Amino acid sequence: MTWLITGGAGYIGAHVARAMVTEGESVLVLDDLSSGEPTRLPEGIGLIQGSVLDGELLKRIFAEHSVTGVVHLAARKQVGESMEQPSRYYQENLGGLATLLEAVAGAGIGRFLFSSSAAVYGNPDVDLITEDTPCVPMSPYGETKLAGEWLVRAAGRAHGIATVCLRYFNVAGAAGPELADTGVFNVVPMVFDRLTRGEAPRIFGDGYPTPDGTCVRDYIHVADLADAHLAAARRLAGGATGDLTVNIGRGEGVSVREIVTLIGEVTGDTTPAVVEPPRPGDAPRAVGSAALAERELGWSARRRVREMVESAWRGWLLHHPEARRH
Repeated sequence: MTWLITGGAGYIGAHVARAMVTEGESVLVLDDLSSGEPTRLPEGIGLIQGSVLDGELLKRIFAEHSVTGVVHLAARKQVGESMEQPSRYYQENLGGLATLLEAVAGAGIGRFLFSSSAAVYGNPDVDLITEDTPCVPMSPYGETKLAGEWLVRAAGRAHGIATVCLRYFNVAGAAGPELADTGVFNVVPMVFDRLTRGEAPRIFGDGYPTPDGTCVRDYIHVADLADAHLAAARRLAGGATGDLTVNIGRGEGVSVREIVTLIGEVTGDTTPAVVEPPRPGDAPRAVGSAALAERELGWSARRRVREMVESAWRGWLLHHPEARRH
C-alpha cells in the first residue's frame, strides 16, 4: 500500500516519512513548502508541491497514485500565532482537513491518521493527562485540533474510514542533524537561537503553580514520535476498524528552567535566563500518560530528554555554524 503524508517535508513530517520508508512502506509526500524542506526527504520519495486546501489537486493525486492511506500532518501549529490569527488557523487547519477528508472519502480510501496535539486538553488540574481527561483548549490552535478530531471521527463513521488520532506532547530532537528543526518556535531552538546571538535565554513566566514556577512539559523525541506514527499506520494497514485516539508522550514532566539548564550543560553556555511575562495560552503543566498507546499500538518512548537536546544541538550547529564560536 502507499501512504500519502501531508506536510511530509516538515520537521516532524520528514521524520515520519523516513521512518516509514526505512521500514519498507511506500510513501508519497504533499507539502506546500511554506515551512517544509525538500532536502529533508529520503531519496526516491515523490514530492508534490501543493496545499490540502486544493480539492482539485487532491482528486488528481488520488486518481493518479495508488494511495491507500493518509497521514495528515500539514497544519499551522504555533499557539501564540493562533491567538493573533484565529481565522487563519481555522481556515487552514480545519478547512484543509475538511477538504482532504472529502477527497479521501471520494477516492474510497479507508485509512486516515491524524496529527493532533496535547493542546486539546488546555489546562487540566491533573498530574497525568489521560485520554479521558476533559478537553478544554486554551488557544485557537488547540481548538482546531480538537474540532479536527471530531471531524476525523465523524468522517470515519460516515464513510467507513478507520482512523487514528495521535495527541502528542512537546516535540524535540532530531534523528540526524540534517532533519533538525530549523524554526525558532519551540523552547529548545528558541534557547539555541538566543545563545547563538550572544543573548540570554528567555523564560516566559516563573509564577506558575509548579515546583520552580516555570511551565512543566512532557517532551518527546521526534524519532520516537515518528515510530508512533509508523505503529499507528501499521495498525490501520492491518485491518483495524473504527477510531482510536491516544496520547504520545513520555509521562515525565520537565520544567522550562530545567530544560534551559540542560541546554547550558550540552552547549557549554550557561548564560543565566531572563524571565519575561507569561504568554497567553500557556498551561502551567501538561504531562501525559502513554499507557493506552503502549497497549493499543505496542509503542513507548525510548529516548531521554538529554538525547533530545544533544541531537537538536548537533542539528543546530549544522544549520548555524556560527554557533560554534559561542
